[in-house]
Amino acid sequence: MPDANAPTIPRVLGTETEFGIASRDAAAVDPIANSLAVIAYYPGISVPHAVWDYENENPLLDARGFEVDGERERPNPDYNRQLNKVLANGGRLYVDGAHPEYSTPECTSPREIVAFERVAERILVQCLEAMTKDRGREQFVLYKNNSDGKGNSYGYHENYLVSRSVPFERLVKLLAPFFVTRAIYAGAGKVGAENQTAHADYQISQRADFFECLVDLNTMVKRPIVNSRDEPHSDYGRYRRLHVIVGDANMSEVSTYLKVGTLGIVLDLIEAGAPVPEIDLDDPVRSMKQVSRDLTMKESLRLSGGRSITAVEIQRAYLRAAMDFYSCRDLNQVTKDILVRWEDVLDKLERDPHTLVQELDWVAKRHMMESYMERKGCGWNDPRIRLMDLQYHDVRPDKGLYYTLERSHLIERIVQDVEVTRAEFVPPPGTRAYFRGRCVGKFSKSIYGASWTSVLFDVGNTAIKKVPLMDPLRGTESLTGDLFEQSETAEALLTKLKA
Repeated sequence: MPDANAPTIPRVLGTETEFGIASRDAAAVDPIANSLAVIAYYPGISVPHAVWDYENENPLLDARGFEVDGERERPNPDYNRQLNKVLANGGRLYVDGAHPEYSTPECTSPREIVAFERVAERILVQCLEAMTKDRGREQFVLYKNNSDGKGNSYGYHENYLVSRSVPFERLVKLLAPFFVTRAIYAGAGKVGAENQTAHADYQISQRADFFECLVDLNTMVKRPIVNSRDEPHSDYGRYRRLHVIVGDANMSEVSTYLKVGTLGIVLDLIEAGAPVPEIDLDDPVRSMKQVSRDLTMKESLRLSGGRSITAVEIQRAYLRAAMDFYSCRDLNQVTKDILVRWEDVLDKLERDPHTLVQELDWVAKRHMMESYMERKGCGWNDPRIRLMDLQYHDVRPDKGLYYTLERSHLIERIVQDVEVTRAEFVPPPGTRAYFRGRCVGKFSKSIYGASWTSVLFDVGNTAIKKVPLMDPLRGTESLTGDLFEQSETAEALLTKLKA
């Protein structure tokens, strides 16, 4: 078993957001072509000629010990360049399926995640503005949400690097109840129900209706509460990447911060071998849908032994375990802040969820809609309410209802605007994303391609030079910052790395 008193290494984490895309042009009916067109207009692309290196990627490996049949993605170079835009902040703008998608660079704190995720909204607005200026009309609208309201859901995924020494079965057992109930503070809110599930006027989570089993490799059909993809993007012997697909895409910074931060804390406990609640839900899939519809936080979830427990009580059990774990350890400021906020949010949810109207997405959105319904004398089935549901997530600052709250100081912020602005072109300092991003920003003409595990240089000879980045905690500013200051060219950097 791991040593509960061993110091923890920084948790490497990142998120991926698929954006909903709607066309105003009746002739533009291909969402893939539309998405490719949108990302091509980003004016901040430093290396438009770069390819994405798929060599170390295999999404067909299952953590339960097998590989499923299927074709790995290996597009030809020209199409690869259309699909993928490597960013100077160390992240990636690309098209996955039929959506524009953005991956944050690898970060080491939930606060970083908030900033690097928020900047995606600004990046995509720049894409839309540049496209509109070039084409003379506004052709597309983008939404940071998870459902089109017509039965289709698109993803928001979180990624956490976890020690390979932790058995996957243990992760499933200990995390399933946490995932089922985390939406009470991380849900984005949603009007109606989908996927042939029970009726709801309004529910907490956009994604809950679309989960159908406990564990599986799929992310688009038969969606599981715990995804079993075993693609670490790092040393396979040391790490696994926990690929989390149950979360909503949040507009609220507090919801994002808690969503990512609380799970990071629970993973700290699991890796350290510390006591973690072992709660056996009778039917996790049914419970997830029940939690999403429980706006009062009072309903009980059935356990396998016949007892029952509320979602708040389950989350409080994880919080108590975390408090015990950290009681005799030095805390960094972010972890301390998350623990305090976690407790405060659970207290308010138990007492009166409406008191979180300036913090959580699902509460803020619901309040906006109920206020509108009261003024207009309409109900949940009114098409204007469904439009508000979508408009809350519009990434255009002058159109999105979330931004109205932000401008009016009616929603709490975690990061400052200057942090978001910086995140567009400056990579996080504590992971390999620093090396990747600095290479893209400083040596753009010499970059042939990149991936999570490599940077590829073309320095004018016949061979492409690959710098491997298999360790996510190397290539940091502290380890390579001086190299960039001392290297005026890519050739000089490669010479210093070889030495």
